[in-house]
Formats: sequence, structure tokens, C-alpha cells
Amino acid sequence: MLAYRLARQQLAAMDLEQQCLRSGTQYIPPGKVMLLFLNRPYLVALPDIEVSFQGTGGEVPLKDRILILHYLISAKGTPATNRFVTFRELPGCASYYPVFNQLAIKPILDRFAREPELLVDAAASLGGLRASYGDASVTVNAFSRVPVTVVLWRGDEEFPSSCTMMFDANISDYLPTEDIRDVCATLARRLTVNVSASATAGR
Repeated sequence: MLAYRLARQQLAAMDLEQQCLRSGTQYIPPGKVMLLFLNRPYLVALPDIEVSFQGTGGEVPLKDRILILHYLISAKGTPATNRFVTFRELPGCASYYPVFNQLAIKPILDRFAREPELLVDAAASLGGLRASYGDASVTVNAFSRVPVTVVLWRGDEEFPSSCTMMFDANISDYLPTEDIRDVCATLARRLTVNVSASATAGR
């Protein structure tokens, strides 16, 4: 809760309209922000900096609330570089990689390695689009200015299946290191849930 409380205090002290411009989110006068997180709309409302689902009930999970506020706080408005980087290449991220691999990469490999084409179907409900890398790949906007490209390679007798996540090189101007890890973990979780739900519905 401390991280959430600090984030609320920090955003309350900022120029909200300016941060909306930097983050590519929608400012709704006199004091609301509408943004998409993994293709789901959320509202952030002043003066108490409350985060809620737009138009639906239920409480937003604490971790998601923190990620949303950190994105609004951190956004610098830096233009896309159109240059990919992986998690290992981000400043200070090498030591986080084992956890990143466990939370973000392993779930995708476990679910999609044998059927890479299912990745595209699973990403569709998250607004994901097919990309042209590996044996299957998709690009999903975690936030408006945080595209994440997931790439799968099918294994064979010589090499095991592998997966990577790629980001625009400007991602550190929109999220701190730990949040990049958590956003990718959330994306992996929702992808696996989506394909499981699709499989169940098709029975």
C-alpha cells in the first residue's frame, strides 16, 4: 500500500493535463484521466487519485492501480525510436532477468510453445496485432506508449522452444524497471487466461 500511497501523492502534485499529453492518455476536465491498460479502459479521478474500471464494477487490483499511476507519473512524452530492445538490454535490468523470465517468459512458453499460432488468437482480445517475427509474434499495447512485442520460436531436435519480449528503446521513459517486469508478467498471465477461455468456449 505504501507504493500506491506515494504514487497518489506524487501524481496529485503534478500537472495532470500535461502528463496526459506525455502519456498519450485522455484528460477529462476538471480532473479525470481515461486510459487503456492492456485494452481495458480505466479512470483516474482527482482529488483523491482513485483508479477504477470505466463503466464496470469491481475493484481494480492493487498492483494494476500502481502500474497505472506509475505510467502516468513516469511518462516523459519521448517519441518512439522504432528500435527494439529486450529486457536484458534495459539499464539495470540484467539482475532482474531471472525473475522476469519466471514471471513473463516461462508462462508463455508453457502455454504456447507447442502451438505458437494460438498466441495470435489470445492477443486479439487485448488489442494485439500479429507481427512478423519468429514462428509467431504479436504486438500488444500495454499502455498507449508502451508496445510490447512477444516473439515465439518453435523448438526442434536441436534447439528448445524460445520466447522473447521486445520494447521500443524509449520504454524507460515511461515505466521504471520493476514496473516493466510487472507489466510483462500481467500480459503473460492475461494471454494464457485468454487462450484457455477460448479453448473452453470452443468445446
